[in-house]
Amino acid sequence: MSRFVHVQRALLLPAICAAACTGSLFHSKAAPPTVYLLSAGQASPRDGLPTPEIPVDLAVLKPKARAGLESDRIAVLYPDRRLDHFADARWSGPLSEVLQDLALQEFHSHANLRTVSGDGSVFASAYWLEIEVTDFQAEYAPAASAPTVHVQFLARLGSSGDRHILGQFAASARQPAAENRLSSIVDAFAHAADASLAEIVAHAEEMLAKTSEAR
Repeated sequence: MSRFVHVQRALLLPAICAAACTGSLFHSKAAPPTVYLLSAGQASPRDGLPTPEIPVDLAVLKPKARAGLESDRIAVLYPDRRLDHFADARWSGPLSEVLQDLALQEFHSHANLRTVSGDGSVFASAYWLEIEVTDFQAEYAPAASAPTVHVQFLARLGSSGDRHILGQFAASARQPAAENRLSSIVDAFAHAADASLAEIVAHAEEMLAKTSEAR
């Protein structure tokens, strides 16, 4: 099942009034971009007996995206290494905000930590997770009829008190799009992002469980 939702961006009333005053509202034929929302996949049941809660509070910081990926536009990389964006399509917000929200969903669905929250709780949480987005684009190969989505994250897990780095790990996924259509490409983004973040969640949970036991 697809894990994204697309909606048409609504025109706000002030924008309508401003456009009507200048007369441009009645002359523009440009359609509003389609907006895509990513969401985490359903949690799979754990094997055996329920695992005890890990008494740890984690803050997931807003990810840092490399140049060219930081906006709300959906990136595409062509065989000549030219980075571009799909026309008339947007993520539901800047990529860093979209992925932070997606990471929080993944932790709530797949991890067993006491609390997981965003940047606002970084001073109240004993641990933090920072994600660097090095790849988040659809890539076209010369002979392929549809692109392959490439997602790669670098993560650092640390303690808030002394900023000590507990560990660093990478997660990546490549997901071919079923068709050369934007809906299929976004679905590939959803699967690749879900797989990569699930890997990060598993690493972080394991490391935090060991740290908690050692205290």
